[in-house]
Amino acid sequence: METMTAESQVADILKSYRGEAGELIPLLQEVQQKFGYLPEEAIKQVARFVGVPECSAFGVATFYAQFKLVPTGRNVVRVCRGTACHVKGGARILREVQRRLGIKPGESTPDLKYALETVACIGACALAPTMVVNSDTHGQITTGKVAEVLERAEAEL
Repeated sequence: METMTAESQVADILKSYRGEAGELIPLLQEVQQKFGYLPEEAIKQVARFVGVPECSAFGVATFYAQFKLVPTGRNVVRVCRGTACHVKGGARILREVQRRLGIKPGESTPDLKYALETVACIGACALAPTMVVNSDTHGQITTGKVAEVLERAEAEL
């Protein structure tokens, strides 16, 4: 079986849409979900499909923090920096995650297994300090639990 090219994979996504300008963001979201980021050629392909200038599509992709223009780690680790987490040791948790992964917030590991982000608030203040790996929230994290949480995420890859 022949593997699909990136262009044909994007074309496959486009089949579910009508080609209207209002579909730009949902299309970019779906393309990013497929590839893990927005390849330049995919943005151009989507722009042509919805009938907007490429610069407008790139403007949207660079304006919203949700969009990534470079490949990012498959496991996204988010460490809360909110007040409750800060008071309960969130900075120590962030340092431990950085030490274990060897990256800083906004970076991905060279093997693209992990990406590290910080967030202003996860919204689980009663569980402080917290971190989220992909869609799993982990509360009352200690520096000792960081390794366990990361190992569990690695096993699920």
